[in-house]
Amino acid sequence: MTTMTNASVREFKMPDVGEGLTEAEILKWYVQPGDTVTDGQVVCEVETAKAAVELPIPYDGVVRALHFPEGTTVDVGTSIIAVEVAGAAPAREEAPAAPAPATVPEPEKPAGPAARQPVLVGYGVATSSTRRRPRKQAQDTAAQQAAPAVQAELNGHGAAPAAPAAPAVPAAPAQRPLAKPPVRKLAKDLGVDLATVTPTGPDGVVTREDVHAAVAAAQARQQPAAPAAQPSAPPAPAAAAPDRPAAPASYDSARETRIPVKGVRKATAAAMVGSAFTAPHVTEFVTVDVTRTMKLVEELKQDKEFAGLRVNPLLLIAKALLVAIRRNPDINASWDEAAQEIVVKHYVNLGIAAATPRGLIVPNIKDAHAKTLPELAASLGELVSTAREGKTSPSAMQGGTVTITNVGVFGVDTGTPILNPGESAILAVGAIKPQPWVHKGKVKPRQVTTLALSFDHRLVDGELGSKVLADVAAVLEQPKRLITWA
Repeated sequence: MTTMTNASVREFKMPDVGEGLTEAEILKWYVQPGDTVTDGQVVCEVETAKAAVELPIPYDGVVRALHFPEGTTVDVGTSIIAVEVAGAAPAREEAPAAPAPATVPEPEKPAGPAARQPVLVGYGVATSSTRRRPRKQAQDTAAQQAAPAVQAELNGHGAAPAAPAAPAVPAAPAQRPLAKPPVRKLAKDLGVDLATVTPTGPDGVVTREDVHAAVAAAQARQQPAAPAAQPSAPPAPAAAAPDRPAAPASYDSARETRIPVKGVRKATAAAMVGSAFTAPHVTEFVTVDVTRTMKLVEELKQDKEFAGLRVNPLLLIAKALLVAIRRNPDINASWDEAAQEIVVKHYVNLGIAAATPRGLIVPNIKDAHAKTLPELAASLGELVSTAREGKTSPSAMQGGTVTITNVGVFGVDTGTPILNPGESAILAVGAIKPQPWVHKGKVKPRQVTTLALSFDHRLVDGELGSKVLADVAAVLEQPKRLITWA
């Protein structure tokens, strides 16, 4: 998204590079002030909660300023770079230049029909009612004066010394503090009144760090005072609120390393906590002889139809799960809490959990149910290579319906996987090892693995979950069922 600040300078805003994303971290700048840029040239790389994305500039010009350094997390819709464009035509909307820290931003006025500007990686944030309205300074002041001193003290923001009575100001309705829904929930859970929390985010937005800082300060104030302290002594002036709770005093950098939680790791943590405490998980296990499947894998590697494709046990496990879903379609569903409905999907977007240097991601193969075995092999190979290169797009991680996680590659026998948010089932595959197994009445060494299926017990009962897991095991034990059941 771009905005004209005068006749020749355009502000390029952080675009919405994925559905539902509200912020991104600037990983690397490829340009500096004074550099000449052309339409379509990549100017920076950003990391969202789902992937790393390169952002191209949509016009020609000279870089005037970079508004944020590398490593800064920026909200979607915030200007990140100013580019001077020679002979630029007036833009669709007018906006002031990037304000100085002490300047109160003025509300933007639409000058024409709302439009979305293409930025080659999608479309920028729509200039619609979704734009956050800046807080008015007068209302902020009135709201702060109206906050009870007792509540402010409990939240770690002591009231300022009493000042002489100011001229009466017409009472204005208290403005609701600006905060994202997860931050509001966090404040509610911790018993913090957002009206008394000092915001540090852009445009006066209260962040999670602000809430944690308020709690930490309140806990510090509630600790007993030292014996030598004078009861009548006024509290010391409050220091600037830290971005996050202070590290323990015993922290030794030579013995411990603290890593900021952000990007993919932050999104994964939030998703796993939300899933674990929202969907009631049930996990079932089955141990199965996959010797015939392993033989089929070796045969397929020699088949000309699979020339140049990756053929491994995961391919046949994925196909076995797709067959099981076809036989038990109700497993491929999601829970709609708002509408109180179960949404059964008539397509399968098969997610594959992948460990990357940036953390765990779950890209999915769109319409995997409609793919032949060679097509599925090609999609799996492309998915894995893209994930390893860190080039997985946000769209590739959206819309999954069921997931496979292969913990066996780490030598692990099994696990109890947590559901990917919005899905009802996830299959964990353990290591395939030679084990003693009763085969045709005799104990023989066979290739054996353990499968674990976790499912959402709100919409998947024990019978359905057991049938799906048993069908997957049956296909892997007798791969010919891929033909007879499909």
